[in-house]
Amino acid sequence: MREMINMVVVLTLLSAFSGGLLAAVRTGTKDKIEEQVLKFQKAPAIRQILSDVSNDPLQDRFKLMDKEQELTFFVGKHDGKVDTVTFETTGKGFGGDIGVMVGVNIESDKIVGVCVTTHSETPGIGSRAKDDPKFAAQFAGMTMDKNFATKKDGGDIDAMSGATVTSRGVAVAAQQAQDIYKRLKPEIQKQAAQMAK
Repeated sequence: MREMINMVVVLTLLSAFSGGLLAAVRTGTKDKIEEQVLKFQKAPAIRQILSDVSNDPLQDRFKLMDKEQELTFFVGKHDGKVDTVTFETTGKGFGGDIGVMVGVNIESDKIVGVCVTTHSETPGIGSRAKDDPKFAAQFAGMTMDKNFATKKDGGDIDAMSGATVTSRGVAVAAQQAQDIYKRLKPEIQKQAAQMAK
């Protein structure tokens, strides 16, 4: 019986030590991982969407809470005036989550661009959502009151041939961006006004 108690105590101590060590490593590497994700996954999409801005959107950004999720908004300026924000949402694809960066002009409420940041889709089929500029270009110029679903689902977006599930995933991410934008628009405008000063 005593051996059993000793084993339980030792196991508990080892588990607590391992858990604490893992938590410390996670905390210590969190900022570095976030920086790497921004640099290699999000930055190319942000720069593609906000290619004509006069500022560095990776430096000019702010965070807002939407329900229980913290979102980062990257700001685009033209002539010193903040007129565009870009933020990331996700949709379910064939191989898992699809990260989609959506840029919105806050004056006209129109999408300026959509770009896939991350995915686990089938190479050459679903992966075209990231590589095919024609697919993403369908969203540009659409107002935030449009139906971002695929045409099969009653919306305005042409699905990619052979990649309907991926197309739906991107459309769902765009729809999610629309919902977030509508909920947070007053706060987005407030932050934009402060950054323009």
